[in-house]
Amino acid sequence: MTTRWLTPEEQRAWRAYIAASRLLEDAIDRQLQQEAGMPHLFYSVLANLSEAPDRRLRMTDLAGTLKITRSRLTYAVTRLERDGLVRRENCRQDRRSSLAVLTPQGAAVLERTAPGHVETVRATLFDRLTPEQVGQLEEICAGVARVLEGEETGAAAEDVPWRRRSSPCSGQPPEPLRP
Repeated sequence: MTTRWLTPEEQRAWRAYIAASRLLEDAIDRQLQQEAGMPHLFYSVLANLSEAPDRRLRMTDLAGTLKITRSRLTYAVTRLERDGLVRRENCRQDRRSSLAVLTPQGAAVLERTAPGHVETVRATLFDRLTPEQVGQLEEICAGVARVLEGEETGAAAEDVPWRRRSSPCSGQPPEPLRP
């Protein structure tokens, strides 16, 4: 089998993507650590719970939305729970499942932190893009995500760690994560 090496243009694009994604994640993490004492992942857990019906989501569904393994989510929720920002509840319809629930204290932290977070996202990414580029960015990222999640390749759900079947505890799928 012959290796399909990247063209010079692809290599430049790949390296630019790696640099930008790492720098962007670092800027977001620094802002959230300074303002809320938490990494981006923890903020994302709070943001997703705030958008969910009754501010609660089945842990597996939350892992799927965040595109992380259930064990990584369990670690994050445990830390947020220790700080009083999230609590866990048993799922009445499925004893194997548990729910993550945003507490009033978690909602207050999110409300206080969201403006600075959105400003960081805007200043580091969207203020530098034209409306056409925003659409292109969405199209490119959504296409890559579909491939990696197996939607375009027909991969089985179990091939992607965060994809699991929903149980009766999960309501409608959560809205896409806001920055």
